[in-house]
Amino acid sequence: MRNKFDEQLHELNKEMIQMGNKIILSIKMAIEALISRDEKKAKSIMDGDSEIDHLQKKIEAICFNLLIQQQPVAKDLRTVTAAMKMVTDMERIGDHAADISEMTILMGKESQIDRFEHISKMAGETMIMLNHSIEAYVQKDVTMAREVIAHDDIVDALFDEVKKDVITLILHNPNEGEDATDLLMIAKYFERIGDHATNISEWVIYSLKTSEDYNEI
Repeated sequence: MRNKFDEQLHELNKEMIQMGNKIILSIKMAIEALISRDEKKAKSIMDGDSEIDHLQKKIEAICFNLLIQQQPVAKDLRTVTAAMKMVTDMERIGDHAADISEMTILMGKESQIDRFEHISKMAGETMIMLNHSIEAYVQKDVTMAREVIAHDDIVDALFDEVKKDVITLILHNPNEGEDATDLLMIAKYFERIGDHATNISEWVIYSLKTSEDYNEI
């Protein structure tokens, strides 16, 4: 019975890593499409979002099977529960990659993205958080997960700078208000991705807790 459970846990881990790699690639491509105003690449990201949704359903099915058929002990239960929570955040990150790509297409070639350096910085810092949150899961690294959580303050601070940039642009160029608002929305998507990466990291920490950790609380 335990061997069967371990096989399914291994399958769960494999699918989680695959989904993690998929959302990392989607965000990376979304950033590239945004900066280069590549509408074709943006469209491909939107089309590929269904693959992430499929992976979510597959992982959830594995988790439900583990819970219903295998009756996991406490530590295994935390692992499966955390995976179910993480996969929801991962799916939302995939949605935001598609959202950013849709905004890239709507703004077209005349986007003012070049004048918003804080958005590019936000994108870079968000990628760091996302990469490290997935790596923390793969490596079972609590320290890295905590570093991701702390890193969210950097993304939040950059979002505040983007808001200031938008206000300045609208004050000096009212006719560019619509474009500025679109860029603010994109920054908000990056801010949310940072939040989801934080959530993933928090669930990584939860999944790795031992009975001794709870006794200390």
